[in-house]
Amino acid sequence: MQLDGVLFFPVTPFTSDGEVAEDVLAEHVKHGVAAGPGGVFVACGTGEFHALEPEEFERAVRVAVEATAGRVPVFAGAGGSAPLARKFVAAAKRAGADGILLLPPYLVGCPAGGVARYVAEVVDSTDLPVIVYQRNNAVFTPEAAVEVAKLPNVIGFKDGLGDLDLMQRIVLSVRESVDKPFQFFNGLPTAEMTVPAYRGIGVELYSSAVFCFAPEISLAFYNAVTAGDTKRVNALLHGFYKPLVELRDKVPGYAVSLVKAAVTRGGLDVGGVRAPLLDPTEEHLAELDRIVEAGRELIAK
Repeated sequence: MQLDGVLFFPVTPFTSDGEVAEDVLAEHVKHGVAAGPGGVFVACGTGEFHALEPEEFERAVRVAVEATAGRVPVFAGAGGSAPLARKFVAAAKRAGADGILLLPPYLVGCPAGGVARYVAEVVDSTDLPVIVYQRNNAVFTPEAAVEVAKLPNVIGFKDGLGDLDLMQRIVLSVRESVDKPFQFFNGLPTAEMTVPAYRGIGVELYSSAVFCFAPEISLAFYNAVTAGDTKRVNALLHGFYKPLVELRDKVPGYAVSLVKAAVTRGGLDVGGVRAPLLDPTEEHLAELDRIVEAGRELIAK
């Protein structure tokens, strides 16, 4: 399975009572798929995987699969302790997911060999294609990355660490040692800011949280990047993405909270975030509105 285009990571909507709002999630996914992403990644980082329990996770994945209706692949998040990660993987399989994005294990210090062992134990429980996510405590050496890339159903490696030197060595090592189709992904928050740098080391795919609330901006940036339109890329980086990142960095967790708020302000009420995250302040919401409007003005030129 080879992915292409902008990757859509929907939020997980909640009702005023804190339950998963399945009808709203279906609408959110349908709207996103209609805009033309290369894949849907449900209940992952932007979808608050960390705050979901297995039963509601399974329902969320099923809703996304049904709403997507086979138009693009649907990947579901999994992570945490190895036994729990295997339960999430099984739930995703039952719900009809096409693949898994394997998030980091529980946040304890662990060596690269231990992370590779974790991946192997989870991957061994499923026949679904798996993309491995490097971030937080899941840090691979090039040797460990090759080890997991050789597992039969591991099809990709997503980086959320941002160490370009390490990532370059991982890319080179895997491409030299692994004889099968294999893809690399830029998974940093607001990945567009680092897309030019990652493309320089051969990593072209990336996840776009902006696609959740402003697919027209996300796609305009993607089209500019792929067309080599440096002037338009730089205009969007300077006038939209940079201010968005600066706002995002004001409060931990805003990488998710701001996205949910922007979806709601765009007309689809997806509710707030679950603890331990916090919803944006009114001041920050007003700033978010200005940034999004500026982005729309840029792509209209």
